[in-house]
Amino acid sequence: MPQQTDDHDLEAFGIGQPVRRKEDQRLVTGAGRFTDDMNLDGQAYGYVLRSAHAHARIRSLDTAAAKQAPGVLGVFTIADLDADGLPELPVQVDVPGKGGEKMFKPTRPLLARDTVRFVGNPVAYVVAESPEQARDAAELIEVDYEDLPTVVDARAADQPGAPLLYPERGSNLCVHWVSHDGTAVEAAFARAHKVVALDFVNNRVVGSPMEPRVALAAWDEATQTHTLYSPTQGVIRVQNALATIAFKVPKDKVRVVSPDVGGGFGLRGKLFPETVLVVWAAKRLKRPVKWCADRQETMVCDPHGRDHISHGEMAFDPAGRVLGVRIQTHANVGAYLLDFGPRISTVAGARVAGTVYDVPAMQLSVRVMFTNTVPTDAYRGAGRPEIAYQLERLLDVGARALGLERDEIRRRNFIKPDQLPYKNQVGMVIDSGHFQETMEQALAKADWTGFEGRRAEARRRGVLRGIGLGYYIEASGGQPNETATVRITPEGRVHLIMGTFSHGQGHETAFAQIVSQKLGVPFDSIDLLQGDTAFVTAGNGTGGSRSSQMGGVASARASDQIIAKAKRLAAHALEAAEADIVYRNGVLEVGGTDVRITLRDLAVLALDPAKLPEGEKPGLVETCLYTRPTECNFPNGAHIAEVEIDPDTGRVSVAKYTCVDDCGVIINPLLVAGQVHGGVCMGLGQAMLEHTAYDAGSGQLLAGSFMDYAMPRADDMPHLDLGFNPVRNPSNELGVKGIGEGGACGAPPAIVSAVVDALQDPAIAHVDMPLTPESVWRVVQRARPRAAAE
Repeated sequence: MPQQTDDHDLEAFGIGQPVRRKEDQRLVTGAGRFTDDMNLDGQAYGYVLRSAHAHARIRSLDTAAAKQAPGVLGVFTIADLDADGLPELPVQVDVPGKGGEKMFKPTRPLLARDTVRFVGNPVAYVVAESPEQARDAAELIEVDYEDLPTVVDARAADQPGAPLLYPERGSNLCVHWVSHDGTAVEAAFARAHKVVALDFVNNRVVGSPMEPRVALAAWDEATQTHTLYSPTQGVIRVQNALATIAFKVPKDKVRVVSPDVGGGFGLRGKLFPETVLVVWAAKRLKRPVKWCADRQETMVCDPHGRDHISHGEMAFDPAGRVLGVRIQTHANVGAYLLDFGPRISTVAGARVAGTVYDVPAMQLSVRVMFTNTVPTDAYRGAGRPEIAYQLERLLDVGARALGLERDEIRRRNFIKPDQLPYKNQVGMVIDSGHFQETMEQALAKADWTGFEGRRAEARRRGVLRGIGLGYYIEASGGQPNETATVRITPEGRVHLIMGTFSHGQGHETAFAQIVSQKLGVPFDSIDLLQGDTAFVTAGNGTGGSRSSQMGGVASARASDQIIAKAKRLAAHALEAAEADIVYRNGVLEVGGTDVRITLRDLAVLALDPAKLPEGEKPGLVETCLYTRPTECNFPNGAHIAEVEIDPDTGRVSVAKYTCVDDCGVIINPLLVAGQVHGGVCMGLGQAMLEHTAYDAGSGQLLAGSFMDYAMPRADDMPHLDLGFNPVRNPSNELGVKGIGEGGACGAPPAIVSAVVDALQDPAIAHVDMPLTPESVWRVVQRARPRAAAE
């Protein structure tokens, strides 16, 4: 209960302290409660029949045998959904096209309507008494397909004569977005001393959260209410989408519950066809219905990320300062538009155009293309890792062309502290950061100047060693408002109800630290409540590294509001002036006296309207709706990788990894370190291992399981030498910025830079990701004859 807490306790559990995660005891001992752990009386099981063809016309669909199979409760096709008035799913963003052209935004049917467009496209939905019966029945559905030509590469999809996913469009173009008209950048290139160019790929990745996607739904006939249990990144957004888009019912007729969730990475919380099917079937059959994807199904039903093919150019003056940048990208949005799909590669990523560098002219051109692949959407970083990668690779190539060191070219181009606040080329105002200082700290920590000795030692062992640098900046914050409610219970607990959603980030710990420090109450007396629209009535969830800066500030302000209300109640109860009430560590007293009352006693008193001052509502509870005063916040950091290459096999290993990040004020160093570790691991996976391979002819996903799709393992990860250069965020009182996505931004360019450096071949300026042993071996073989000739 909120008893009086001494200052020593506040020092141990307040903001800035490395408090161990309170949720870990539950999670690591198997006491976590995930959606698939939940079962409802009388529940049935759903199974999605998916297309094995990447592009085909459905000539006929016969479900008669499946409907007669044992245990089957229903077999549904698009005709059944149409009969019940279920809509097709729309994209939830609009991206402006070049010259005012409108984005082409076809809706997505929940089940295939005449045509399938990727391997994994849902075709029919079976519900039965058991998962096995549903699967067996689905195998009895007879589908006659007429194969159509396929295209899986975004650039190939833009060529004349390419197979068309939507013939009515006349091309595969979703939208052609251009950041600027090109006048300034053309002038910059015209006066350039040196221009460098590079073609590069930002490879497609599969998110692969630890917990597969799952949905459990029930229908209450008496109240006409849907209930969905499912992993999300915030229940309000899913509730809104189901109510307003899928079922056209009032929000209070849809309850969404998310218990513990095993990873999100931007993939959770979309309006997925499978979710709508489960909720709809529960009402249709008057039975709870559960669907759980297996790992192979997850590979084709969860959104993919990245998948860009780019040509970039950078213009320099004689001193090595950037004059202009222009980049043309083909971005692969897949077969259908998910909620935010076309926004990620265009306006979302472009918010950090120029990253931490003073770039006076820029033009980004992105052609978003439909292909016969799994749809893409937000994935850790959501467009910003791609922009950082483009700038960092071009700077490395520019340094080589100008005869500069890679660190020196960055020094010459960083935004300087006296330029802040700095408006970048798309109008975003970067308000804080010591970019060169952060890089210098990373260089010193990594012993950048002593690297040649380590290279020589590796050479004696017969391996190639290289060092690389990558700098990133994030545009973090997501939606601009967030809600927190603080309630003091009569039992003396502090309930913190959050509109954000923790799915691995440690919110139970971090938010409790903020509230503990604000209220001066024991850390262990604070309970985080989240993930249920029965009591979470507003909030924008977790994504875009927003929780600490949005939910953290909201919880801090709600705590301040609690103290203010407690003072009003205490003044009334103690018959004193409000100005005389002093609050400290859960106790209110009349200054200069021993007359006092605790928060717990006030919470009991507050339930009796007769004991409240006029105009006060019952309960010691306060809600804060916090609205961010800026468009975004800007965490940033310098990452340095050292790699070793076995020239005989092409295998790359990361021998050393150093980073210094600026995430503003650090609430909990242990949680921040965990976020950096996770981000770097995902960035390393993309850079070195993860290859979402499609067969160009058939459109088949060749890496459809962990047998073929290489996820990073423990022995792929080096020791991470972490450092922080926290520059306070001036736009919120906590000074926090965010940290969740930085590693995914910084690791890929640092690792690729290091591999190129290890090769030490003037003819090899770049190697595309993923840096698989085969691809690196081939590059090494091309380099060896030149090295021998020299």
